[in-house]
This record gives sequence, structure tokens and C-alpha cells, in this order.
Amino acid sequence: MSDTNTWEAGGPHDRETAWDLLCEHTKSDSLRKHGLAVEAAMRGLARRAGEDEELWGIVGLVHDFDYEQHPDPLEHGLAGGRILRELGWPDVVIHAVESHNDHVGVLRENLMEHSLFACDELSGFIVAVALVKGRDLTMVEPRSVHKKLRDRGFARSVSREDVEKGFRELGVDPDEHIRFLVESLSKVASSIGLVASA
Repeated sequence: MSDTNTWEAGGPHDRETAWDLLCEHTKSDSLRKHGLAVEAAMRGLARRAGEDEELWGIVGLVHDFDYEQHPDPLEHGLAGGRILRELGWPDVVIHAVESHNDHVGVLRENLMEHSLFACDELSGFIVAVALVKGRDLTMVEPRSVHKKLRDRGFARSVSREDVEKGFRELGVDPDEHIRFLVESLSKVASSIGLVASA
């Protein structure tokens, strides 16, 4: 049995296994696309920070895999952690999945976990803004994102408080972070239902 406290690139819990896990537990196309969007954002953030892009990407891909079956805010993340533990996934992935939901009380402990929190809600929101701009990410600018954030009727399921908290936790300039996520998401635009860059 492998040591679940360690992450091994190219080990048994690779990107293909992560995608299969997401698809097994998530039938919603929009939730699968959200996983792909957060994966792209996390890969971009990992590259910029000089961290393990594969690990960060996999964490982004699977972070919400339990949401469809466990949408209760007091269950989501913890249920995923239990499933991952039973399947022998490494603790570094389990803790990241559990800690991305503030309602369950698992504290974020490292840059990867803070990055996941800072791009989860915001990635979904950026996609929502792109959808009303002809599915075109090139039309999404920090100004338009901030304007839509102030409109509480737009993408109501996105927690504005979590978006703001994400900026603070990661210690980033909001405009720069939005621009970076838009650029990261543009690399997978067609996979998440948006217009691919020319």
C-alpha cells in the first residue's frame, strides 16, 4: 500500500484517473466544465508559482466531484474527502478538496489550497460573464467582472464574499488575478463551452 501522505507525479492518481472520478460522480455537463475551468486556472497558477502543475491541476479538476451527490454546504468537500480516502488518494489532494469549502471548518494550510479557493468561485463567475458576452473570453475584462459582481441578480449562486476573500487570502491585486484567470481559461475555452481564441 502506498504512503497516502505523499504525492507522486505519474503515480496511480494521475489526470486520467481524476477525470474518470469526476465523470463517475458528476453527470452534469456544467459541473464537469467547471472542473476543467478550475483545472486550467490551477495549472496556470502552479506554473507561475513554480509549483507542481500536475498536482495543482488534478486538485482543480476533482475539487467539486462530490457536489452533485452532496450539495449540502455542511457535507460538500468532507464527503469527497471520505471517498478519496477510501480510494487511497494522497492526503495532499484530500485536504485540498476538504478545505476549499469554508462551511466544513477545514483550514487551508498552503499556497495550493489558497489558490484553489481564490480561483474556484471566480472561475465560474468569469465563465458566466463570458457566456453573456457571446461566449467570448476576450470580451471579459476586470471592469466587466467587477460590474457583474456588484449585480447580485447575476450568477446568484456565486458567493461574492468568497471571491473577495480569495483575493485577500492569495494576496493578489483583484484586476491582475482576474486577467490571469481569463488568460488561463482561454487555453481550454472550447472544452468549457466558450469560443476558442483565434
